[in-house]
Amino acid sequence: MNDKGKNGNLSFGNAGLMPREEQLETAVRRKKISIGVPNDKKNDEKRVALTPEAVNLLVENGNEVILQKGAGTGANYSDKDYAENGAVITESTARVFSADAVIKVAPFTLQEVDYLKGNQIVMSFLNVLQLSEGTLGKLIRKKVTAIALEKIRDINGAMPVMESMSEISGVTSILVASDYLSNHHGGKGVLLGGITGVTPTEVVIIGANTAGEYAARAALGLGSQVKIFDQSLHNLRKFQNLINQRLQTSVFHPQVLKKALKSADVLIGAIELEDLRPWYYITEEMVKTMKKGSVIIDLSIDRGGCIETTECRALRDPVYEKHGVIHFSAWNLPSRMARTASIALSNIFNPLFQEIAEAGGIIHLLKNDRGMRNGVYLFNGILTNETLAQKFGAISKDLDLLISAF
Repeated sequence: MNDKGKNGNLSFGNAGLMPREEQLETAVRRKKISIGVPNDKKNDEKRVALTPEAVNLLVENGNEVILQKGAGTGANYSDKDYAENGAVITESTARVFSADAVIKVAPFTLQEVDYLKGNQIVMSFLNVLQLSEGTLGKLIRKKVTAIALEKIRDINGAMPVMESMSEISGVTSILVASDYLSNHHGGKGVLLGGITGVTPTEVVIIGANTAGEYAARAALGLGSQVKIFDQSLHNLRKFQNLINQRLQTSVFHPQVLKKALKSADVLIGAIELEDLRPWYYITEEMVKTMKKGSVIIDLSIDRGGCIETTECRALRDPVYEKHGVIHFSAWNLPSRMARTASIALSNIFNPLFQEIAEAGGIIHLLKNDRGMRNGVYLFNGILTNETLAQKFGAISKDLDLLISAF
């Protein structure tokens, strides 16, 4: 028997009888990464992408998590909570933004991009409508691989970040509406729901999707009458089966919608809009016909809004009145329930970073994960998102072709 331990194709080291090509692949796959978590509070954002428990799991697997001081306070996580779970706590913005991967919830600002060292992974919500050409240009010059959290898909084709945030937005919208119908905020003093001998309140929901579903569940749980509108009969039928209760459903018939709005106490806009294509399903004239003191909440405001009278506002100042109707319009409504939202996000990102490390880097993961590729809008500084290309009059490249070159 020939000894191939030195010059042959096989090695008899600690790895045992293993082809050298396989050993090489194994070595690549065991790359560990550093992860930076900036403080988003300046951007009116209270959510944090990783909880202390998630940090513990990442650090236990050999990764480094660098957390900017105070990053978790909005979700009631202290720096001590993170330090005890292995995070490196720093006040240095530059150190956080120099990690192999930087993840934040709010979109990157022009100033934050300056802190990036370049040639790294950056992850955040993209918010196409508000992204400036200057910010995108700087990201391109930094040659980063940038991933939009809201575009990531899982193995089933669903968008886990959007789904979880939509669930929170749906429930929260009803809780907020209930608050602003009460006397506490100068509302009509109406209980959202119904009690014996009193006509229940009416809630109109535009959009038979995840946000609409959870808003409907919350409203029905309080005893309200719920009416659902959508452009698709298939969506309405599916919605009806999910709720498992008989609801008033309708496609967007103008006369039916106008009649429903005249008696509505609450209007929830939950339409999933395409990027760069805001479409007002509820016009200003329709809003004028609503009852004085009724409440409007537009959950699609971060994508332009589906109600003509809504404005994209910060969470610290989301309320205004127009035509006698109370409007609550915050682009990051899930941040109002920051701890729940942070846990939901962390449940997605913790295994994601584990996968990046196990795959040996983002390129290896993207080659095998089509759902992750869906979230990429910059690859090594090359624009790969057609929507952004249309917005700024640029040319986007095919990500699959770019990855195949590596």
